[in-house]
Amino acid sequence: MADKRDYYEVLGIVRTATEVEITKAYRQLAKQYHPDRNIGDDEAKAKYAEVDEAYTILNDPNKRARYDRHGHASVEGLGGGGPGPGVGLGDLLGDFLGGLFGGGGRQRAGPRRGENIAAVLDLDLLEAATGTSKTFTIPSEQNCRECGGGGAKTGTQPTQCRRCRGQGFEVANTGFGIATRMRCRGCNGRGVVITDPCPACRGGGRIEVREPVTVTIPAGVDTGIRFTYPNGGHAGEPGAPRGDLELVIRVHDHKDFERDGHNLICRCPITFARAALGGSLEITTLTNQKVTIEVPRGAQTHSTVVRVPNHGMPWLDDARRKGDLLVQLVVETPKKLTAEQEELFRKLAELEGSTPPAPRKGMFGKLKDLVSGDSPPKEEKK
Repeated sequence: MADKRDYYEVLGIVRTATEVEITKAYRQLAKQYHPDRNIGDDEAKAKYAEVDEAYTILNDPNKRARYDRHGHASVEGLGGGGPGPGVGLGDLLGDFLGGLFGGGGRQRAGPRRGENIAAVLDLDLLEAATGTSKTFTIPSEQNCRECGGGGAKTGTQPTQCRRCRGQGFEVANTGFGIATRMRCRGCNGRGVVITDPCPACRGGGRIEVREPVTVTIPAGVDTGIRFTYPNGGHAGEPGAPRGDLELVIRVHDHKDFERDGHNLICRCPITFARAALGGSLEITTLTNQKVTIEVPRGAQTHSTVVRVPNHGMPWLDDARRKGDLLVQLVVETPKKLTAEQEELFRKLAELEGSTPPAPRKGMFGKLKDLVSGDSPPKEEKK
């Protein structure tokens, strides 16, 4: 095992080679060293076996990931999903610790999917009630078009990292005689370094893109509701899908209407005359509809509420269902009076009497009178 050459070296490819590049390199070498073309050549036969073994491991995403992580020890006699011979306790602890602290844990098979983008979408109450379509700009990371996400300048290839010799990890002693593998600081776990970076992305392989996004929001949404839009997030590694866009709804307060679940509450000012006499009154709803309500006779400020069915917020899962509009009546005292109004109010005051009425006793006051034997004086009949 110690005499085996690195599989990537055997096929003459870099550690970031794609499946297509691996297959292409294998076919060329297999054709060159095939026993049928090199009858009696033991050296060519040995090289063909070496190429075939390298291709068997690197062409399988799971076996390749294990090989990238542990080298030849992990694939020697590999027949199942468990660790191969030669993988010791230090290797297993290295996977565990690496996963916790971002070190060189066991690599995932295949390229990594892009990360999700979380954003807040602000709506006003009317948009939440009627539904809306919004177009906005979301910044995201996408693979560089110049280099295809590889980071190297067009026409060049990354070189093997000298620090980790292409393994992507370093061996560190954690104490107690246990050695663990940590992500290589020279290549950040990639196994290769870019000596001639792409000028467009400066070797990062990714660039920031600001692209317009249009989303449709249904009626009835409320603050905290989440919507997920597939493939609207950051780009994955070359060959992997994009992440998702996750929108969190935030509904702003309205100056005239207050939301209470599926109901809406508004306050409607009325005059003394309207409160005393009652009658019809026209109001405007959140959606700018004109609705006539009936003010009851003797309406009390703030405590009298008129319910208007089906003019509240719609259900998110069934927009045909709606809550109610609760109209709270507020009696307003006029600040300025005309001469005629002032005369009418004076007559009303005379009819009511100039002496203010005694405060009414509540339930506990009446019970106290009954217990003590006291009773209010009766008015004399005139």
